[in-house]
Amino acid sequence: MKLYSIVKKNQELAAKRHPMWEKNRFAKFVAYFMMAYWGGILLLLGVALPFAFEELMPGMEPYHVLNQGLAYILLGDLLIRFCGQPTTAQELKPYLLMPVKRKKLLNILLMQSGLSSFNFILFFFFVPFAFITIIRFYGFGGIGLYLLGIWLLMVMNNYWYLLCRMLFNEHTLYLLLPLTVYGLLGVAEFLIDGNPVSTFTMNLGEGFIMGNPLSFLGVVAVIAFLWWTVRTCQLHLIYNELSKVEDIKVKHLSEYKFLDRYGEVGEYIRLEMKLYMRNKTLRVQLRLGFILMLAFSCMLAFTDAYDGSTMKAFICLYNFAILGLMTLGQTMSYEGNYIDGLMSRKESIYNLLRAKYYVNCLLLLIPYIIMIVPIVQGKVTWLAATAYLLFTAGFVYATILQLAVYNNKTVPLNTTVMRSNKGSNTWQMIISGTALGAPLIIASVLTTFFSEEVAYTTMLLIGLAIMATHNYWIKNIYNRFMVRRYANMEAFRDSR
Repeated sequence: MKLYSIVKKNQELAAKRHPMWEKNRFAKFVAYFMMAYWGGILLLLGVALPFAFEELMPGMEPYHVLNQGLAYILLGDLLIRFCGQPTTAQELKPYLLMPVKRKKLLNILLMQSGLSSFNFILFFFFVPFAFITIIRFYGFGGIGLYLLGIWLLMVMNNYWYLLCRMLFNEHTLYLLLPLTVYGLLGVAEFLIDGNPVSTFTMNLGEGFIMGNPLSFLGVVAVIAFLWWTVRTCQLHLIYNELSKVEDIKVKHLSEYKFLDRYGEVGEYIRLEMKLYMRNKTLRVQLRLGFILMLAFSCMLAFTDAYDGSTMKAFICLYNFAILGLMTLGQTMSYEGNYIDGLMSRKESIYNLLRAKYYVNCLLLLIPYIIMIVPIVQGKVTWLAATAYLLFTAGFVYATILQLAVYNNKTVPLNTTVMRSNKGSNTWQMIISGTALGAPLIIASVLTTFFSEEVAYTTMLLIGLAIMATHNYWIKNIYNRFMVRRYANMEAFRDSR
């Protein structure tokens, strides 16, 4: 416990002493506000669902109905963790030179992850639900035991997430692990008589309420196994990353010589392409973007769940904008590692911004090809797909590139599994939100007052007009960046 308190105190001091501490306060305020907002929604659901379950299934108690769906709740919790939970259990690097065993440090960090407040978010839902449905049969003791069991399930899901996220960061093929597990659970639930998965989770929840020791010991055993698996894998990865010295030979080195004809812009395009190919975190983000695009396109094409005009617009926009948000959203952050060299050359930042814009416009061909699937299925028209492509290349990218002026935190080029994400600044949240939100509002307004053909043609023309004038608004971004150059350069140096 003494080591735990020391590590916790060091993390708090590191966060407060970080140059981005003051600048991230607004981002933290927004994060807490959104947490309170979703907490209120979960609280409302926890109060309303018991009465809804009583009406829909009068022959069953509401907590039995809920326990049948625990597997779906855990799956949703896993997806939320992929979007919002950092892998803090991998922050060993600052302690490796200290006379403390790595296993002990990793145990402390894994314990910290298990006790994280992230594992209590769904209690906004479960606590009111339990008080309404369980107290009349089992009293406060039953409520306490049930919530303890739910907390153990959340901890188990936490370590399952850490394992999946760690392996996925190493190679995309490891995504097959959770897909296989949930695929087998789906086959067992829907193809085997008796719905064994929902029956098991219902009995497990009943065991929690009744205080059955086997229910608790079973979950604890799974937690211990996942703990051991995560710790073993992380120790192996840390050893390979820091201790094992290997001579790495480059088998193939592409110089992209065809870009020589484009002068300095071609040089920066070459630099951008090598960044995408060689930076580990960026590669993982791009792979995840491709997977999300395929998943959304297939759901749109082969299901009826997203046939509404709003969901169609969101999926089309998301497919085209996701790669730009991942890459252009960090504009100048990677360049912060060598910003002094860039600033020593006249007009280099301007050509760098042009190169980033051209590369990301070319990347839009990938989602355009993926969108062929819903187009063939008749869910999206060619005009709509083309309109969203050009509107993204124009309006969305012009909005996101404004971050070149405000991004002032250096992102390490040698990003590893032990990288700690310190969060985004205020402007990143505002501009990224505008880049995704404004097009949906524009598309909604146009389709409300005009036909789809007129609306999509208008979006297409707006995108083309912004693309045609890209030299002017990129020059404007460059000029505003140069006004702030000294403050940004100082912040880049401080955050290295």
